[in-house]
Amino acid sequence: MTASLEVVRLEPTPEQYRFSFGGGEPLLTVRPGTVVELTTEDCYGGEVRSVDDLPSQVCRFPYLNPVTGPIAVEGAEPGDTLAVHLVDIAPARDWAVSSTFPHFGALTTTHSTAMLHDALEELVWLYEIDRERGTCLFRPRRGGPEVELPLDPMHGTIGVAPASGEVFASITPGAHGGNMDTPEVRAGTTVYFGVNVPGGQLSLGDGHCRQGEGEVCGTAVESAMHTVVVVDLVKGGGPAWPRLETDEFLASTGSVRPLEDAFRVSQHDLVTWAAELTGWDRLDALQLVSQAGLAPVGNVVDTNYTMVAKLAKRYLPGAVAADGVHERLRATADAYLTQR
Repeated sequence: MTASLEVVRLEPTPEQYRFSFGGGEPLLTVRPGTVVELTTEDCYGGEVRSVDDLPSQVCRFPYLNPVTGPIAVEGAEPGDTLAVHLVDIAPARDWAVSSTFPHFGALTTTHSTAMLHDALEELVWLYEIDRERGTCLFRPRRGGPEVELPLDPMHGTIGVAPASGEVFASITPGAHGGNMDTPEVRAGTTVYFGVNVPGGQLSLGDGHCRQGEGEVCGTAVESAMHTVVVVDLVKGGGPAWPRLETDEFLASTGSVRPLEDAFRVSQHDLVTWAAELTGWDRLDALQLVSQAGLAPVGNVVDTNYTMVAKLAKRYLPGAVAADGVHERLRATADAYLTQR
């Protein structure tokens, strides 16, 4: 690496993984612009390794969904914007797992959706990961054709410490980020978080080899990951909800219940963001978003549901988000990948 490119590594030991956002001391403190190479464990903590390993038997509840961190960023103060660019996300193993939980998911009785019928059966699927070909193999448990799916690695969980000294379980998404489970959080995306505590305290985990929108059964193709991020800081302008930027899109998130309110939060943030970036009246921004916006679902299974509102940047003439930090971080990512 060149002398100007600062690269650090974070490989937590099993006892260093956390299961919450907020309240923890940082494992690492970095300067803005630092590249961080890190490892994450899967949502089962690596305990589910075969179709016979039922999570209810091999996992220790409530210690699910471990995250790597926190990572503190020097100079980050409440009200600032923490920018996290995902450079690379790669499965750490040649296998991954998914499962149904008896009382977790969008199509089963849960603790908050009480039904008299039996919950879904607990079942595990083992996926074969071919990293060279970029595929994962779905094998049905009870007959029928196998299906080869393309890898689309992402992180289901990424966020910062919440405001007001609150601590949230890592499975809960909210204004701090957390377990949003949106496939939009893939390599090439910059995620913007409002800083709530000194240092920001970034954590991430819950790697998915791929996931459909909604994560309907409650789990994705869950995998440990080797991940590279660049973290940076924009003074001021901290968004109320996590925002995302890619080369083509701007996106806003909302994570609450019910689902229609998560939709409203994400759409409201995108409309107001578009108005701020262009100088449009808010109703003009609403009109444009109504005609050109997209609304992919993050999850409909967690303690809060997540919706995403997206708008192509080509519909925002002259708009530059977060002082252009996405373009700068893309350049840093390209330099890192070239020299790796």
